[in-house]
Amino acid sequence: MLSSQCFENPPNLSSTCGAGRVEELAGLKTYVTGPSDSKRAVLLIPDAFGYEAPKLRKLADKVASAGFLVVVPDFFYGDPVVNVNDPNFSVEAWLRKHSPDKGYEDAKPVIADLKSKGMSAIGVAGFCWGGMVLVKLAGTEDIQAAVILHPGRLTEDEIKAVKIPTAILGAENDHIFPADELKKLGEILSAKTELESYVKIFPGVNHGWSVRYKDDDESAVKSAEEAQEDMLNWLLKHVN
Repeated sequence: MLSSQCFENPPNLSSTCGAGRVEELAGLKTYVTGPSDSKRAVLLIPDAFGYEAPKLRKLADKVASAGFLVVVPDFFYGDPVVNVNDPNFSVEAWLRKHSPDKGYEDAKPVIADLKSKGMSAIGVAGFCWGGMVLVKLAGTEDIQAAVILHPGRLTEDEIKAVKIPTAILGAENDHIFPADELKKLGEILSAKTELESYVKIFPGVNHGWSVRYKDDDESAVKSAEEAQEDMLNWLLKHVN
């Protein structure tokens, strides 16, 4: 479900990074940024490093600058992956505690809470672990659009169940979800003529690149910016 690539170039987590603030949403500590009077919201579901990753919060602020209220909940309850090389850390045990199914159950009240605050349209982007959560949400009509970035494992049945406009952005070099397999999921999506969708594979990048790029790698930064722009454009098109 997760591979070693999921933990490459780990972020230095910071509870104070970003231009936003931390509030409670549906019982979860949540990074919140953007205009509080907006009627359009975007939920970002993080990878295994959680909601205190600086590049993820930077992206949240970027999306907020387009007029969205953006929320990034702590789906791991203060228990993100911090050091995968710690001999006491077990990926399997962590995933049992923080399964995508659990993430899905936690995301539903977040969406309900946003709606109770007056949000008329909600889009969601999910990264790696978050992509596995998001594909489940995309099988409902509780949200208006989905962007799945370098996901963990998705099933054909999950893709067949998608009911909303969905974009999938993948890496050319991805051990957990090779590009050819993502393209096959794209074929399933494209057969659903009642909704818009696409799959885009970014050349020369690795799993996780959109939020874990190296700042000194000019090509990786450019590719991450392109993916982030694609994500934002999809949300602007469908979340209104």
